[in-house]
Amino acid sequence: MTDKETLIRQYAAGDLTWHALQERGFNDYIQVLAALGELGLRPPIAPMTGPNRAARERGRAMIRDALRARP
Repeated sequence: MTDKETLIRQYAAGDLTWHALQERGFNDYIQVLAALGELGLRPPIAPMTGPNRAARERGRAMIRDALRARP
């Protein structure tokens, strides 16, 4: 396993942040998404706690509504 794969796996598990990946050489979040896809992994889900919880809930609701409205 390469260092890049290890970092991506740690990110997917929630052990590393996007900021930490940037410090380790990832310049673009698209790189991260592509690497996650290559490994069959998904981005980590932010915990539903803290001051941004309401904003995350609204965002998820908007996405759900948009997906339901698709033909």
